[in-house]
Amino acid sequence: MLEALMGTGLAASAGLNAYIPLLMVGLLARFTDVITLPSGWDWIENPWMLGLIGVLLTIEFFADKIPVVDHINDFIQTVIRPTSGGIVFGASSGSHTAVITDPAQYYESKQWVPVVSGIVISLVVHLMKAGVRAGVNSVTLGFGAPVMSVAEDTVSVFMSLSAILAPFLVIFFLIMIVVLFFWARRRRKRRKAAKLAAARGY
Repeated sequence: MLEALMGTGLAASAGLNAYIPLLMVGLLARFTDVITLPSGWDWIENPWMLGLIGVLLTIEFFADKIPVVDHINDFIQTVIRPTSGGIVFGASSGSHTAVITDPAQYYESKQWVPVVSGIVISLVVHLMKAGVRAGVNSVTLGFGAPVMSVAEDTVSVFMSLSAILAPFLVIFFLIMIVVLFFWARRRRKRRKAAKLAAARGY
């Protein structure tokens, strides 16, 4: 149960920002005892890989806060974020953490399952994020992009930490993401209906 929640939290976090959970897992594995990566996934904590992820995170940080550019970035990230989600779910499924001390039996016979699960979870969250962002940008004429991006990055950071240190909190973050998505979708529909009514002179 905890292993599934940790993997789900990290994958969902990757759906918001591909590099935050990767960097978080890599740094914690390299410099602390909070997480120990299983054999085959320890390349994530390689200094060169951490440096590359850090550079990509910096680029993503700024690109995602510029109107229009953020839509282009979301299009590119449709491939990158699910890939990252698959990696962090796969790596975490066999990791030892402060709360998970015996992950050996988890997905032992089907090691492809956590990777595919991570890809699907991350893709769904990414698509929801892109939909909410499009709605916010249309309402605020693009001025809401930086605010939304900072909020997404913040949620990604805290959800990644929660997934590793307190997996049950992941449920709260997932509920929050779903509620926000449907709220933004509903608001966007109302705005379209109001515009249509105004155009018809109602």
